[in-house]
Amino acid sequence: MSLSTSEVLGEKLGSLFSYSQVNGFTRIRTPFLYPDGDVIDLFLQEKNESMTVTDLGETMRWLRAQCISPRRSPKQRALIEDVCLNHGIEFFRGMLLTRVKPGNNLAAVVMRAAQGCLRVADIWFTMRTRSVESVTDEVEVFLSEKEVGFERSPPLVGRSGRTWRPDFHTRTPKRSSLVCVLSTGSRAAAKNVTEHVLASWYDLNNLSIGPEGLQFVSLFDDTMDVWSDQDFNLLKDLSVITRWSQPDGFIEALAA
Repeated sequence: MSLSTSEVLGEKLGSLFSYSQVNGFTRIRTPFLYPDGDVIDLFLQEKNESMTVTDLGETMRWLRAQCISPRRSPKQRALIEDVCLNHGIEFFRGMLLTRVKPGNNLAAVVMRAAQGCLRVADIWFTMRTRSVESVTDEVEVFLSEKEVGFERSPPLVGRSGRTWRPDFHTRTPKRSSLVCVLSTGSRAAAKNVTEHVLASWYDLNNLSIGPEGLQFVSLFDDTMDVWSDQDFNLLKDLSVITRWSQPDGFIEALAA
């Protein structure tokens, strides 16, 4: 008695994968996750004695949801093409897909497709980094225009022994401050960004003690509606909360 496709996959891939029938496809729920924790699903289509494994465009839909602009930049398109080339998959009409050819190990094809989805989703990290750097550059220009003395990304060792790099160490006539710029285009990533800054302020808290203790300032890039009240509340006890949409308030906090 021959095994069904799901049984074949179950034998080869193990219990971490699960399978169900959805609209003529075998949905393969993988143990892999998109950067925000969503599960990566793949879909196996069997038609005319051929099989194709595809994400049905879910990876690109996820990536678009994290972006400010729906258009992909030339660099992003090049990265997607590189991923497809390296993992032997095709990018067609927004979908990542690959054929299961005669003699192919079906489980290996599924793993290859899943890896491709992971790598394409990881492009989000390059977009996020560029967004943060862009806002931080704007803050640097603004500080220079306001003639606020600063050092960018100084390495500071916390109580745990870990080295942190706040975005700015500023100095005004009345006091010095450390500034962390919180910026992301993704509501899903906002919590992680906030918790990272919270950890840095907590670990560096010894620097706020004494006659020359440093003030901690959390500068939220609120030009995009991704932050919740919880994000602000997490940092308000350890730092002064400022908003990039109110730059004068930011300067006042540094000078206070």
